[in-house]
Order: sequence, then structure tokens, then C-alpha cells
Amino acid sequence: MTTRTSALKPQPLLAALAMIGAGASFALVNGALQASTMQLGVPSTSAAFWQYALGLAFALPWVLRRGRTALKTQQLGLHLLRGALAVVGIQLWVAGLARVEIWQAIALVMTSPFFVILGARIFLGEQVGLVRWLATVAGFAGGMVILEPWSQAFHWGAVLPVGAAAFWAGTSLVTKKLTEREAADSITLYLLLLLTPVNALLAFSDGGIVPSGPALYLLIGAGLLTVLANYLLTLAYQKADAAFVQPFDHLKLPLNIAVGFFAFGFAPAGAFWPGALVIVGASLLVMMDEQRRSVAAAEAR
Repeated sequence: MTTRTSALKPQPLLAALAMIGAGASFALVNGALQASTMQLGVPSTSAAFWQYALGLAFALPWVLRRGRTALKTQQLGLHLLRGALAVVGIQLWVAGLARVEIWQAIALVMTSPFFVILGARIFLGEQVGLVRWLATVAGFAGGMVILEPWSQAFHWGAVLPVGAAAFWAGTSLVTKKLTEREAADSITLYLLLLLTPVNALLAFSDGGIVPSGPALYLLIGAGLLTVLANYLLTLAYQKADAAFVQPFDHLKLPLNIAVGFFAFGFAPAGAFWPGALVIVGASLLVMMDEQRRSVAAAEAR
């Protein structure tokens, strides 16, 4: 009994390190994807397929250990919807990495929480409140500053990470509905099993290739790091409250900038900094509002 109780105690230092480790792993994944697509010519659909197919292969021992019990569900339609949204989000994200530099892509995909707020209001009927509306407007304004659609340097490939953010927001909303009746490991397992065949179809219909040489090694690394990043992310939320670990998630921005700079020599342009500051500030405002609501709800009980 004592051992189980101690295992359930919050471990904030471990949670913070796990969240930072997840951010670093995802940054390396993004670097590997950008190198294999932008520099080595692997089609983005093929890169997405191999990333998640190899990720599933690395996770296969866990899948086999769980067996059929992990596949029991009463919400197959929601699993299919979540898988479809995730596939589109992944394809848009990898296509974006093939066209725009990491620093721009990661900053734009950080608009995802604001799409979640809009979706929660439109599809789930949740009350948003003035603070969240203001944060949402500010977050999208920050995205526009980074995109600079009024500039001659703007190209439509830069919109792809924003599309990825929107579809990943839809994935988050469906996940929220699924968690009301499904275990977290079953939700994860269904996503892994659904992503791979659909990504394969998209890759081979796009003339998909089997990578070789450096591209193969990069995608093997991306697959392994994808599993590691998701494990660390889950560990972070297990060991501490979401409100505590969420600020550490914003470190993914400088981590991705560092990978882009040291691996490719990419340096953010001037418009990036004010836009990124607005996005991070707006998302922190949403987080503080969520913490305030949780405290108010707890006191009302």
C-alpha cells in the first residue's frame, strides 16, 4: 500500500524534465523530417508514413502485451473521426516542414489551442468567456504577424502549419469526448493502428518511396523519437497537474529554433519575435484562465 501511494504522489521535477524532454524529442523529430524532405527529397507523404510506421514498430511490444482488451470500444465512430483528423493534420504538418523553416512552422502550429477554443464553443457548446476570446483573437493576430500575408515574401506553403494546427485541434476535441468512456491506452492504440494504413495509402498513391542512406536513418530516428516524445508527454501529465507542466511545453519554440539554426542555419526573421511573443502570451493567458476556473469549480463543491 505504501509503495502505491508514494507512486501516485506528484513529482513536479520529474514532470518538468519529462515535458522538456518531450519538447526536445519533438524538435529533433521535426529536424529529421525537414532534412529528409526539404534537403533529401523524400516526399512528405512518404516521410509521414515511415515516421509513424516505424513508431508503431517500436511500440509493437506494448501493443502485443495489451492484446485484444485494448481494442474494446463502444465509440468506434469517434476513433475513426479522430484518426481521420490526425492523418490530415500530420500530412499538412510534414508538408509544411518540407516548405517552410522550422522556426516558422512551430510558431504557427502553436495556434492549435485557439482552434480548440473555437471548436469547443461551436461543436461542444462550451462557454468560452471574455478572457479566452481575447486570447484567441490575440493568438491568431500573432500568427498573422509571423505569416505576413501582406508581404511579397509570403507563399501559401506557410499556411500548411496553420492547417495542421486546426486539424490537431479537432483531434484534441474528439480525444476529450473519447476520454469520457475510454482508457487512455486504448485511445493511443487505436490512433497508432489507424494512422499507419491510411498514411501508407497516401504515400504510395503519391509515388511513395522506400528511403535509403541518410534519409532512412533520419526517418528511423524520427520514428523512435516520436514514441519517446509521446511517452515523456504522458509521463509529464501523470506526475503533475496540467497547469504546472504546460508552461514547460512552450520551451518547444526555442528548442525547435535551436535545431533549425544548428542543423540548417535557419534564423528567425524580425517579424517572428513579436508574433511568437503574442502567441505564447495568449496561450499562457488561456492556461491561467483554466487554472482560475478549476479553483473556482473546486471551491464551489
